[in-house]
Amino acid sequence: MSKDLQFPWSAGTAPTRVEAALSRIAEDKAVEAVFTKPLGDRARAQAKAAAAKTSPLAGALVSVKALFDVAGEVTTAATQVLRNDPPAAADAPCIAALSDAGAVFVGLTNMSEFAYSGIGINPHYGTPDNPAYPGGVPGGSTSGGAVAVALGLCDIAIGTDTGGSLRIPAAFTGITGFKPTQGSVSLAGGKPLSDTLDSFGPMAKTVAACELAWQVMAGLPTIPVAAEKRRLVVARNFGFDDLDPAVAAGFETVLDALRAAGLEIVERDLGVIDLYTQVPPWHMTSVESRAHYEDHFQSTPEKFDPRVYARMARAGEITAVEYRQTLNRRAAFVEAFADELGDDLLLLPTTPILPPSREELIANDDAFNRLNLLALRNPSLANVADGCAIALPYDHQGKTLSAMLVGAKAKDKNLLSAAKVVEAVLKG
Repeated sequence: MSKDLQFPWSAGTAPTRVEAALSRIAEDKAVEAVFTKPLGDRARAQAKAAAAKTSPLAGALVSVKALFDVAGEVTTAATQVLRNDPPAAADAPCIAALSDAGAVFVGLTNMSEFAYSGIGINPHYGTPDNPAYPGGVPGGSTSGGAVAVALGLCDIAIGTDTGGSLRIPAAFTGITGFKPTQGSVSLAGGKPLSDTLDSFGPMAKTVAACELAWQVMAGLPTIPVAAEKRRLVVARNFGFDDLDPAVAAGFETVLDALRAAGLEIVERDLGVIDLYTQVPPWHMTSVESRAHYEDHFQSTPEKFDPRVYARMARAGEITAVEYRQTLNRRAAFVEAFADELGDDLLLLPTTPILPPSREELIANDDAFNRLNLLALRNPSLANVADGCAIALPYDHQGKTLSAMLVGAKAKDKNLLSAAKVVEAVLKG
């Protein structure tokens, strides 16, 4: 760890900070529905143990999405159908790695049921309010984790990303969300949504904190990459339709600022987008989620979030042959995307929309379905490409907005090095 890289935590302050966080979780109404369960006893024990750890993560307050196995806790995935399962016998491998490095787990965070939504609404455990847009949805599926970071209840939130579930809530709440290449972090010990598209990763307030958490989760040396300018590609043939006016205006300001800072930005269409349109992500999410939860789907449909149940039911609309063809086209797209992008990075708005109203989306299925698809549209590209991506917050004319960098498969270090440069410009 470089001496000039400072984090807002330490092993020495962990006991005091964890008590303050647990007190807020218990008493602050703004925290309502952020956690499915606080982990007070474990957090206090970890805070004491952090003093013996040498990792730069030691003493960091970390929240864990409710679909990860945490020893002694039921892994509910914020559902009703799993809440009576036996407790997990052990931590998921990536969660165990964080614990071994001195992380302090303040609680299990709320999420969209089975992680199956980019909006973040949960009819069973409630829906957290958005601190950046009061009255707005927090984004999903890692809704509680994003709000926990935004409210300062944890330094890092651990979540999953199947079509933007780390980056959408990060964008909506004004924090940083990093979706790594899928294979870099073991998916063992996490309730799956899509075996093909799921990735495990972190959210935090800085690129450096996300990088450190990912390195620990991935079993990599905790050595930060140097900030480095890289060529950025703006592809107007993807991700720029139906932008909210504030998002569109903010993004053009970002381009001007990055160019002024000396970054090379190339505007050109992506040739692989035609192939991308032939890979519907819902084929993978619906079929693969059904494969994991079919018994519950058939036996207790009344216990599901109706919107989640309806999306899972779409697996019946495609044949086994069509599903396999989708996987084949997806594999071709992964290779073609990497070939076309090379070491360059895509730059685009993280989401085309601002956070919609919670009340509107809870009550209106049509609005929910339309806006959920819009929220997922831009981030899903990285999942289908098996790439890496990061959402970076910025303010523009009083609004919290987000820009996204996308890299090809296994280009995570390149992405993080460039993200540090872009982050500095956006905060400057």
